[in-house]
Amino acid sequence: MNELFRRFANRMSHALGSPVAFLAALLVIAIWLILGPIFHYSDTWQLAINTGTTIVTFLMVFLIQNTQNRDAKATHLKLDELLRAVGKARTGLVDLEDLADSELNALADEFKRLGISERERIAHHIHPTDEERLADEAAAPERPDSEENE
Repeated sequence: MNELFRRFANRMSHALGSPVAFLAALLVIAIWLILGPIFHYSDTWQLAINTGTTIVTFLMVFLIQNTQNRDAKATHLKLDELLRAVGKARTGLVDLEDLADSELNALADEFKRLGISERERIAHHIHPTDEERLADEAAAPERPDSEENE
């Protein structure tokens, strides 16, 4: 049943997202507008388009949601694979979509800070190797210069 619905939803979302489907919807609305004077713009005339669009919209929500859920899952899996493959990547970031909002917000803040520092590094034309050298020099304990002490 799930596989049948998946295939149906996928085909329908592709078909209904096509230019032909859009033109068909425009045609339906044009016909409805043309019929307006014939039906004297009655409540029944208005009810016909309102009911039709409501039913189509209601059903499309489920089809679109199914397709988006599958696409999002596939995208997450691809990104998870990339995280696992990259040596310096934090594999703890796999499955972030399952974290609480507070945890996601904390990570977003961290990445925002990283982005700001990266933009500052670029603005100051600091090459990554220069930055690493400066960090190494700052972290190294000071050694007395043998020439000065002698």
